[in-house]
Amino acid sequence: MSEKSIEREDLLNRLKKIEGQVKGIQRMIEEEKCCTEVMIQISAIRSAINKVGGMMIESYVSDCMQKGIMASIEKGEIDESVRDVIDTIVKYVK
Repeated sequence: MSEKSIEREDLLNRLKKIEGQVKGIQRMIEEEKCCTEVMIQISAIRSAINKVGGMMIESYVSDCMQKGIMASIEKGEIDESVRDVIDTIVKYVK
């Protein structure tokens, strides 16, 4: 199995776990569980989403960006490629 497919499998597994956590929160709200317990689960989901986002940025920088920069260098348009990277990261952190 290639590193890329392992990363993809890891991302998908993490997203499925997050999906399960969201469904769990829905159940907790339906069952009128304590707000503190719900907030703890929301915090866990936010942390998990941040981890997935970080993994995606890492993949973007190491794979997509590298290819884009090489193509931009060949075309003499390196500034555009750097701008694309900055735009992507800014969108993520919003």
